[in-house]
Amino acid sequence: MKQEELLKNEKLERVLSPHPLSFMKYQSLCMFLIIWGIIAGWLINFSDFRGLFAGNEWYPILVWATVLLVAGIAASLVTIRWSIFFLYLVIFLGGTALMLWQNWVPASGVFIPFYMIAVSIIGFLLVEWYRRTHKYIISDQRIVFKGGISVKEERTLRYDKITDLNSKQGIIGQIFGFGTIIPISQSGFGLGSDQAFAGGGVQLGEKKAKLFGLFGGGREVQTPRARSYHELHGVHPFKEVKKIVEERVQGSVITQYQQEQVEFQKEQVDIQKQMRDLLKLQSDSKEEEKDDDNEDDEIKKIEDTVKKLKE
Repeated sequence: MKQEELLKNEKLERVLSPHPLSFMKYQSLCMFLIIWGIIAGWLINFSDFRGLFAGNEWYPILVWATVLLVAGIAASLVTIRWSIFFLYLVIFLGGTALMLWQNWVPASGVFIPFYMIAVSIIGFLLVEWYRRTHKYIISDQRIVFKGGISVKEERTLRYDKITDLNSKQGIIGQIFGFGTIIPISQSGFGLGSDQAFAGGGVQLGEKKAKLFGLFGGGREVQTPRARSYHELHGVHPFKEVKKIVEERVQGSVITQYQQEQVEFQKEQVDIQKQMRDLLKLQSDSKEEEKDDDNEDDEIKKIEDTVKKLKE
């Protein structure tokens, strides 16, 4: 953060980015492509099963596509993100289209490993580029989240607006000392929802009319979840950053005693204001009485003068 972007009397604490291994879930997708590409090349060209692929030049492509798409479906079900399956589908369609265009179908056993390795390298570069777009700025007054590739995003969160902190570390994070901290604001920002549904059926009657019933229920559970641009994702060193944020949040929280003192001071201010208003009313009343006395004196003088003239 530049000096001119700081607020008045604001002190900069840390400027952070996600750890290089913090996006391992995306990097693992690229690693699978490399591993499966090498295995597919070995099966087609060097294994004892290579004779099975000699009958038809499309057999290697069929096996490659089957494993690739099944893995995409499995990963999508585990992460609840079908974008993984569609990503693998695009990789398969792109490779197949390239083989048809260049007439490389007969040489698919050589093309598939090199193609998968090339796609994986591009994937690693894109993940690293995505990671570098994240920037987290921690000061003594607020946390600023910045990020975005095509559209730049920026979120500012003051410590007094944070109601809770959720932190998590995976196995790799525990080894290398990084983790994720999700600040939850008063408005509920930083929370997601997991929905679950349970249902069942019952069938009554065997010989006569059958009755079929269906019952079910749903449940929604709030759970800490945010986009990587809106959380301290994979920050390092995790424990130090967590301590800094917790101390700042705790310092901005008013305790019960402090709250009582604030209320007492407000009451004192109200009492003082009422006293000032009362004194002002009394002062105005005295001035009015004084003016009335002066008018009475003037009237009396005029009456005395008129009386003397008559005499």
